[in-house]
Amino acid sequence: MKKVTVIGGGTGTFVVLSGLKQFAYDLGVIVTMMDSGGSTGRLRDQLGVLPPGDLRQCLVALSEAPLLWRKLFLYRFKSGDLEGHNFGNIFLSALEKVSSNYQEVIDTAIYVLKTKGKVIPVTFEKTHMCVKYESGKMVKGEGEIDKNYEEKTRVRDAFLDPMAKANPEAIERIKDSDYIIVGPGDLYATIIPILLVSGIREAIKKSKTKIIYIMNLMTKSGQTTNYTAFDHLADLKRFTGEFPHCVIVNNGKIPDSIIDWYTVHHEHIVKDDLAEKGYTGTVIHGDFVDSKLYSQSHEDKYVDPRVRSILRHDSEKLVQAIRNLIG
Repeated sequence: MKKVTVIGGGTGTFVVLSGLKQFAYDLGVIVTMMDSGGSTGRLRDQLGVLPPGDLRQCLVALSEAPLLWRKLFLYRFKSGDLEGHNFGNIFLSALEKVSSNYQEVIDTAIYVLKTKGKVIPVTFEKTHMCVKYESGKMVKGEGEIDKNYEEKTRVRDAFLDPMAKANPEAIERIKDSDYIIVGPGDLYATIIPILLVSGIREAIKKSKTKIIYIMNLMTKSGQTTNYTAFDHLADLKRFTGEFPHCVIVNNGKIPDSIIDWYTVHHEHIVKDDLAEKGYTGTVIHGDFVDSKLYSQSHEDKYVDPRVRSILRHDSEKLVQAIRNLIG
């Protein structure tokens, strides 16, 4: 059975895992642990817990539990003292308080949700993602990076504060994987934080694993402003030491109504310039667009709706392309 490991967190990873779990793979996900926005950020600040949000997304994506449990873990309170909090985040935070270690938290959640596959936090240490821009501005915290969408210059440097050591299970998973799938997801809020954890870059470089990168559909203000496809790969190489072996790129039409929303916010379709820039890996083109416009009218007043993506990859189309690559 082929061992397939996804690196990421959030909506993009949810889409990939939801599709892949239907097939006979030894499936795992290495999850970012640097989230600091919304419900996760509040729990992190008030309770001193590790950020549960991305873990919750991945656990639910791989869950084969009855629908009620999956709905509970995604439920967000609309009023009262818990307004804006997600039940799954509270559940994981409470588990952390009564468990002897965080692996016990993961094991219990996997048992409750009947998760298919491994869900592996990239680190068990508390840390924050930091970026420094060409303008000289420095921003600390994934939530603050997300909200820094008015920034016009590119990220010059990225680091963790404090530096965190990798979960040994994450290192072993990378070494043993046949394929690693990176993304889709915000480059500097989801993907690169994982690559910065001590030991992850080295494990990727030493492994013989094939790396598949799923190119984002749109640029992200404050993170990948005016980036082309090759710009994304160049930044990945800075933190992995090599280009991915394969890139999946959308060439399907994105509805005008969605493009109009992104244009207003100075975000654009990622231009495919891989061939003209001399990328020598495999490029898979296709229509991977989920044409549904995801609502921005969220009840969580603690999350800036501006940072929410309204466009996603189509899970079935994307997973079919992945299966064509890995069999």
